[in-house]
Formats: sequence, C-alpha cells, structure tokens
Amino acid sequence: MNSTRDLDALIEMMAKLPGLGPRSARRAVLHMIRKRELLLTPLADLMQQVAATARECLNCGNVGTTDICDICAAEKRANGLLCVVEDVADLWAMERAAVFNGRYHVLGGTLSALDQIGPEQLRIPKLIDRIESEEISEVILALNATVDGQTTAHYIADQLEDRVKLTSLAQGVPIGGELDYLDEGTISAALAARKQV
Repeated sequence: MNSTRDLDALIEMMAKLPGLGPRSARRAVLHMIRKRELLLTPLADLMQQVAATARECLNCGNVGTTDICDICAAEKRANGLLCVVEDVADLWAMERAAVFNGRYHVLGGTLSALDQIGPEQLRIPKLIDRIESEEISEVILALNATVDGQTTAHYIADQLEDRVKLTSLAQGVPIGGELDYLDEGTISAALAARKQV
C-alpha cells in the first residue's frame, strides 16, 4: 500500500497548472497541507463549487456562474463598443486595466492552418451575428501580436469590412506579446491609441 499515492496524484495534477512545475507543485501542496484549515479545505470546497457552477457566457464567451455574464448584462456597457479578444485571460487582463467600458467577444483561440482551426472552430460566426443583431458601432480587435493573432485579425477585418468601424490596439503591445502578460498601463496606452484597420 502506497501511503503517499493521493499526495503524489495531487502534486502531479498541480504540476499541470500553468507556471507550476513538479517542484513548485510539491511546495504548494505541502504548504496547503500545513495550513489545512485555512487553505486546503476552503480551496477544495471552492473548487468543487466552481466545477459545478462555472460556465461560458452564451453571449460573449466569458467565464462566470450564470448564462449571461455581468459584463454583457450591464446596460451601461451597451455603448456600441465591442472588443474582440483571443481568450478569457485576455478579457480579464483588459478588465484589470479598467480602461474599457464596452462589451467583449471571446474568440476562443486564433485561426491556425497547421492546427486545422478555422472560423467555425472559433466564435467568429457568433461575432458576425452579434454585429448584425446588436447596435455595434465599433469593433476593437485586441488580438495578440503573434502571426496567428494577426492572421485572425485580418480575416475578421475582411468579414466585417463596410459593416462596422474596425480598430485595433496600437502602441504598447509588443510584437509577439500576449495581453495576459502585459501590465495595466501598457494595455491602457494601447487601447487609447487604437487605430483604424
């Protein structure tokens, strides 16, 4: 009988998280065990609750605990601005910067011929539907400055040409950079200096 089988399984599972390797996962698990009442038990309860209630917003693709997220439900955000991002981490990065007061659309990735990801595998058809059904006056393409991100931005720009004003993030976002790793000041500068596509 292996007395550490469950601990080893927990460490192995934690090591799969971004930013954690086996050594960091081991340290985290040991710390949680030492602080069982303060950390481990509440964390386990919260993880179980989130596993049962978390879902994607039916409108934008954000993650929350209701069918329509708080951002989509907020009337003050229905101002005609729609910011298109690659994934939820990018949306959350924009929200941390607290400089955008419109709504979002999460694509769920980028176009990639190598990975056989086309528009139908992303939320691009839903984006086009939203442009037609909601009173959208400007679409801000806030995609990562990578080859796939820029390819996706050009595809969307072609699809939305002459339907709506298109802009993209400008200065502040380095080539090859990803929104989730940028600080709030950089995101703020990039959003303020967006340019027409």
